[in-house]
Amino acid sequence: MEPLYRKAVVCLHCRREFQTSRVRPSFKKAVKTDTDFCTYYKEGHENPEFYVVCVCPTCGFASTDSFGPSMNERQRAAFGEKVTATWSVKDYGGKRTLTDAMFVYKLALLSAQVVGERPRVVAGILHHIAWLYRYQGDEDGEQRFLRYALEQYVKVYESEGAEMNGARLMYLIGELHRRLKEYPDAVKWFSRVINDKRIMDAGMIRACREGWATVRDDMLAAKMELPEEMRQSAGKR
Repeated sequence: MEPLYRKAVVCLHCRREFQTSRVRPSFKKAVKTDTDFCTYYKEGHENPEFYVVCVCPTCGFASTDSFGPSMNERQRAAFGEKVTATWSVKDYGGKRTLTDAMFVYKLALLSAQVVGERPRVVAGILHHIAWLYRYQGDEDGEQRFLRYALEQYVKVYESEGAEMNGARLMYLIGELHRRLKEYPDAVKWFSRVINDKRIMDAGMIRACREGWATVRDDMLAAKMELPEEMRQSAGKR
């Protein structure tokens, strides 16, 4: 059995059907996961992250399963003018390299921006692009896109926080602040989860405690002055 299987998709923009590839669940061999959920897979195995984006070979519209289910005529016209008008037909429905994955994610980002997708969709794409740079070992690219993703996650929290898993979102905001070495902001977001008695997500509470402790260690290693709340132990449940 091959690790990839083909899936039929109908393009939201031009309404044509095309084929894209996904990794079969039985072939998803994860070996480790970073604290911001970036997952690594066995060497020589397909990385499922490379296949999240679907690209219409005819018009160039790139999307993920998180995109809205339909487009209006204004959105179609905007995408057609800004992307399809200069698109050269190319099929990304088969096996993808890291370079291919980077291209299709950036095309998905452009697609999302042109049609005005929700901040949560844009944030997820930006975060995935940061992971691709991490796979490449490109720290500057990773940090740049973590910054962009963080800005969008904060927008999500401000506009949609009540509709989402708030603890996970706050944890991610804190973790990206930590990765960007913005330690006081990281502490603030981790502490919100740790100290909010209404949050019952034990996994995210534990992750925030671990993040909080890591920030403290990072600050001590950098000989930075700890904020007042870090001079005491994290709040107990």
